[in-house]
Amino acid sequence: MAHARPIPDLKEPDYKERVRQFWDSDPCGARYLGDKQDFEAHARARYELEPFIPEFAGFASSAELRVLEIGVGMGADYLEWLRAGAQATGVDLSAISLEKASRRCELAGYEADLRVADAEYLPFSDNTFDIVYSYGVLHHSPDTAKCLREACRVLKPGGQARIMLYHHPSLTGLMLWLRFGLLRGKSLRRTVYDHLESPGTKTYTQEEAGELMAGFQDVTMKQVFSPGDLLLNRPSERFRSPFYRLLWRVYPRWLVRKFACKWGLFLLISARKQ
Repeated sequence: MAHARPIPDLKEPDYKERVRQFWDSDPCGARYLGDKQDFEAHARARYELEPFIPEFAGFASSAELRVLEIGVGMGADYLEWLRAGAQATGVDLSAISLEKASRRCELAGYEADLRVADAEYLPFSDNTFDIVYSYGVLHHSPDTAKCLREACRVLKPGGQARIMLYHHPSLTGLMLWLRFGLLRGKSLRRTVYDHLESPGTKTYTQEEAGELMAGFQDVTMKQVFSPGDLLLNRPSERFRSPFYRLLWRVYPRWLVRKFACKWGLFLLISARKQ
């Protein structure tokens, strides 16, 4: 079965450079750091908004295991691997994000093993890691299927992949479509592709995600709401006008939780290498 490509991948020579520049300029979650670069505030906000992360990642059961995190960002999850006693390595395309992650670990008293690397070309030998973890990252790559093949390659036989990809359709996508796509004749997916985070962000149905995970066994998926689906996140700069402040205040979260459970942005995928 062919790997899913719901929106054609960008092929411009500078595509990855554009993605890197985006995350260098706005590391994921930086709005929660505050002026004093408060890493504890960032972690607190992350796990309050997404309380399912620790169980999905499995930090508590990772002691002595070799873990690779693809897309470390500012290192909140990476530090949790170290605190749990894992032998954790982390990679990211953004050197600026890794600088913050390294500083975070240093302040917490841990030595980090972090490096700039491309998820499509992981600089590790076959059968190296017990766990490969990537949370909300691989859908930003030009070739998500290749990233997942690389994740499978570096896993040991029987090793676990824990991957979060963006789901289609989602409430986040619908809201972006109403704002940026409706009057421009764009599809829901194309709107997300053009306007959610870095250039070329892709989303997948569960069937398409299953095709992407074809190299793995025992694949399970769980769909959950993102903070963006519920407007629980702190708005970015482009959503801070009086209109958006009002929208954040009156948004019917209880109604969404009750009736829109199939429209969550986050697809939590667990799988095993044979």
